[in-house]
Amino acid sequence: MEVGERGVRVRAVGGNRAGEMRITRFLRNPKVSVEEIISQACLRTVAAVAGRHILAIQDTTTLRDDGGGCGIVAHPTIAIDRADGALLGLVHAELIFRPGGLGASRKARAPTDRQSHRWLEGAAHAASLLEGGAASVTVIADREGDMYEAFAGKPPGIELLVRASHNRYLEDGRRLFDCTQDIEEAGKMCLSLPAAPGRRARDLTLALRYCPVTLKRPRGRVQGPDQPETTPVYLVEAREVSPPPGIRAAHWRLLTTHPVHTPEAARTMVRYYRERWTIEQLFRVLKTKGFDIEAVRIRACLSEPDSGFPNAVIGDSICREADIEVTDGQTTSNRVARAGCRACR
Repeated sequence: MEVGERGVRVRAVGGNRAGEMRITRFLRNPKVSVEEIISQACLRTVAAVAGRHILAIQDTTTLRDDGGGCGIVAHPTIAIDRADGALLGLVHAELIFRPGGLGASRKARAPTDRQSHRWLEGAAHAASLLEGGAASVTVIADREGDMYEAFAGKPPGIELLVRASHNRYLEDGRRLFDCTQDIEEAGKMCLSLPAAPGRRARDLTLALRYCPVTLKRPRGRVQGPDQPETTPVYLVEAREVSPPPGIRAAHWRLLTTHPVHTPEAARTMVRYYRERWTIEQLFRVLKTKGFDIEAVRIRACLSEPDSGFPNAVIGDSICREADIEVTDGQTTSNRVARAGCRACR
C-alpha cells in the first residue's frame, strides 16, 4: 500500500520491511473483518457514554469514484459529548460499494433495499448507547438524511435533528418551506461559521423562527409496511442577517423530534447541528489533510470488496478520531465547543 506525494507508504508506517509486511498481512488477513473492527470500536464507545448526553452525528463521504456512478463510500456515526464536545468514538460505520445504474429505480425499491437505508441503520445503532447508560441520545444528520422513514420509524428513546432537504407536503396542505413566512422572528443568535471549500470562516448573526409541523407521508415511492400517514415534528429556521456583500446567506431549516417551545430551545437545536463540523474534520484528516485515503494504491474494486482497502479505511478512521486537531493545538471538538453559539443581546 502506498499513496501519492501527500500521503504515506505502508513501509513508512511500519518502520521497515518487516513492519510493512506485518501491516499488509493484517489488512489482507481473512480473519480480520470490517464488521469485527467496527464492533470492537463501538463496544468501547458504549462503555464511555454512561451518564452523558450524547450527540450521535452521521454523514457520508466518497472514497473512490470512477466518474461513471461506481464508487466506494464510507458512512460513519460518531458519538460526541453534548456538554464539552469531546469525541467519544465510533457508534456505527458502513463501507458501501456502489455499482452504479441504480438511481432510476430507487423509488421502486423497498426502504431496506436502498443505499439510503444507511441513515436508518445509523440511528438504530445510536439507540444502543442508551443501553450503555447514556442520559440522552440525539442523532444528527445533514440534508441527505432527510427521510420520512427516519422520523416515522425513530427508535424509542432517542431524538432526531436533521437539516431539511425536501419541501414536503404537510397534513394541512401547506409546504414545509412556507411555514415560517408569516411567523415573527423569535430571537437571534451569533456563531462562528468555520471555513469550507469556497467559503471563508466568518462570524454571523442568525434570525430564528420555529413552529410545530406534521409531515405527510410521501407518495410515489415504496414505503415500509408500518409507516404512518403523518408524523409530527418541529421546524427550526435559522437565517443569516445581513451577510457580507456577494456572500450567500447561511440558511438552515432543521427538523427535530425535540420539543421546541422557546427561543432558547431553538438556539439549542442550532448549537447541536453546529457540532456536525466534528465529523467533517474526521473526513478531512482521513482524506486530503491527513492519511489521504483516496490516494492509497491498495487494490479496491467492486469485484474484490474483500481486499485490504476496507480494513485500511475503517482502521484509519478509528485512529484518526483521536487525531483531529486545528491550528491552535486544540482538538476539533473542543474548538467547536469553545467557539460555540451565543444569544445576541
